[in-house]
This record gives sequence, C-alpha cells and structure tokens, in this order.
Amino acid sequence: MSVRALAVCGSVLAALIVAGASAEAQTPASPSRADGAPLRAIPDGPGKRVAELQGLDKVTARTRRFYAPVGEATKFGTLAITVGDCLVNAPDAPPESVAYLIIVDHKPGQAEEKLFAGWMFASTPSLSTLDHGVYDVRVLACTMAQGSAPPSSR
Repeated sequence: MSVRALAVCGSVLAALIVAGASAEAQTPASPSRADGAPLRAIPDGPGKRVAELQGLDKVTARTRRFYAPVGEATKFGTLAITVGDCLVNAPDAPPESVAYLIIVDHKPGQAEEKLFAGWMFASTPSLSTLDHGVYDVRVLACTMAQGSAPPSSR
C-alpha cells in the first residue's frame, strides 16, 4: 500500500472514529478529506438534496437503487433509512460522496432495532458498512433530485 493510500485510510479512519463518537448526537461531525480540507454540502440548485443508495436483499438476491432525501426516512424492506447529511468533495478534488445514515430495522411484531449510525463513504463501502443478515446498503452518490420516479429494481 502506498504512503498516500495509508494517509487516506488514516484520515478516513479518524473521521469514522469522530463520527462514531457522535453517532448519538443530532448533528454528526463532518468527516474531512485526506488533505484536511472539509467535504461540503451539495451546491444549491433545483430539487432536493438526496443520497443515492443501493440496497441488496440477500434473500431474493435483488438490488435496488433509490434516492433518500436528506432529513427524511426512506423504507427499504423492513429498514428505515434516514440520511442526516450528504457531503461531496470540492470540484478540484477526486470525486467522493459521504452520507451520514441512521438505519433502523422495523420487523413486524418486534421492537425496532437501531442497526447503524455513522458515515458511509461511496469510494470505500467496506470501510463503514451495515452488518445485517438480510440487507446490505451502500452509498453511491450525493446529488440533487428533480422529483422524478426513482430508478427501478435490477
């Protein structure tokens, strides 16, 4: 592994530790890029700020791409996924999208269970993942949605 890759991993790990420490807080601490510059919110424009997510149902082996608006809960199977924030790199930096997700499982007839609260990175999904027997969820991008129908299942 190169020195640059180790530096990036170290910065990402530090950001995850900070995010993990603030997982219960209302406003999560924002992670930073490897060079120390902070990530930023998606620039204002038409539409809503959303995280583009991909979910996998391991039982049916079906994947689905869907948009989760920032600040709202979105359903995927029995999961309720709330995007607390969605950040991107500056235009002059390598592409990166980072979303703060809170994932709660609402199984019928059972108490809700918080499965995940933290930052997920689009470029390194294995760094911070949802550990669940039935579902996988990963961040693909942070973008502005124009109010159209979400992409269909694949």
